Amino acid sequence: MADKQFDVLVIGGGPGGYVAAIRAAQLGFKTACAESNPYADPKGEPRLGGTCLNVGCIPSKALLHTSHLFEEAEHAFPTQGIRLEGKVSIDVPVMIGRKNKVVDQLTSGIKGLFKKNKVTFLAGHGSFEGNGPAGYVVRVGAETVEARHVIIATGSKPRHLPGIPVDNRIVCDNVGALDFDSVPKKLGVIGAGVIGLEMGSVWRRLGAEVTVLEALPDFMPFADMDVAKEALKVFTKQGLDIRTGVTIGETKVGADGVSLAYTGKDGKEARLECERLIVSVGRVPNTEGLNASTVGLDVSDRGQIVVDGHCRTNLPNVYAVGDVVRGPMLAHKAMEEAVMVAEIIAGQAGHANLDTVPGVIYTSPEIAWVGKSEQQLKAEGVAYRAGKIPFMANGRALGSGDPTGFVKMLADADTDRILGVHIIGANASELISEAVVAMEFGGAAEDLARICHAHPTLSEVVHEAALAVDKRPLHF
Repeated sequence: MADKQFDVLVIGGGPGGYVAAIRAAQLGFKTACAESNPYADPKGEPRLGGTCLNVGCIPSKALLHTSHLFEEAEHAFPTQGIRLEGKVSIDVPVMIGRKNKVVDQLTSGIKGLFKKNKVTFLAGHGSFEGNGPAGYVVRVGAETVEARHVIIATGSKPRHLPGIPVDNRIVCDNVGALDFDSVPKKLGVIGAGVIGLEMGSVWRRLGAEVTVLEALPDFMPFADMDVAKEALKVFTKQGLDIRTGVTIGETKVGADGVSLAYTGKDGKEARLECERLIVSVGRVPNTEGLNASTVGLDVSDRGQIVVDGHCRTNLPNVYAVGDVVRGPMLAHKAMEEAVMVAEIIAGQAGHANLDTVPGVIYTSPEIAWVGKSEQQLKAEGVAYRAGKIPFMANGRALGSGDPTGFVKMLADADTDRILGVHIIGANASELISEAVVAMEFGGAAEDLARICHAHPTLSEVVHEAALAVDKRPLHF
């Protein structure tokens, strides 16, 4: 007999897990959520929020905001007539402390949400023990739990490179990169993906000399080609030294830094000497410890739990969401799947459309996209029309002193249905939502072109891009 029984047990307390638990409880199910990772909790107790709130999305955005203000004060303020007496400086411990306070507030807030929605928080790692008379038996810490439905939301962890041990002091993954005690003079970053570009930008703004080494031959191949080209130009001008087509060689790690040998795209050998190194080469599903074989749960060779379009596994009443399954490893994607699964368990028509999940890079300028890129449409042989408008043509962008970038809209040549929207520029992370709404409901470029946008706003560039699809922009 299990120690506790629930209708729904969620394994994992990250964005997918805690949202699934809250929504299941809202729908009337007796629900529990198990989490074992303490992250940086001073008492060593398990903390809710997962990678996103503790060592990912939220703390990185806090550091990006602070470092952006620092760079604005140092370089942008004088151009607008704002004069500061003396040299602008950064107090890194204070910056890190502020970041930690933001994290603490949000993670404790989830506990409050659990209490409000009557979700039971189980401190411990969840692993299958077998089948019980009323569902699945799962061990959580020292006790056993039986549940009719199980939702797996165990997330992902950083992928490390062989021969480059991560100690999160000299060689760091996303965890250590958030907690430097000072600004390094020279910083190396392996991987020009989202984490590498964001964390490289943080420490570059604060004064580090940053070199980014990317194995792929092209920069940001996951983005639209025009956006990637513009981003490389802007980031290089800002001071990021980005090198693509790199093969990493022998790496020596000492008490004072890293000496890393590599071969460039041109075949020439070189060496990077840096005080700290950030390894950001992707993430892997966190399925270890689930004891999946005990119940016959289907896990792929890559460690992903195999699911269908509604996140059902091969086992009855067992679901998996977020980073642990196929699709982009994004917090908001995990939340969408979490709500879908809870509603399916309740007999409702849950919905999560992976084709309209937006991607965002919170650099400056920000980069955001949804749908297909131009190179994808060409490869698929889809006839399309494109509208592209620069922020330089927008009054709000000029008045704010940040007119870098553009909005690019791609629409079906025959139906005018929006196939993709790609933005590089200020507040791209906010602007992309308009495109997501339009695409989710099958909207056409003409629909956005006919909607009144407030003036002056950055959103007018989205409006102009929609007009440009039909070759009738008004302000460019």
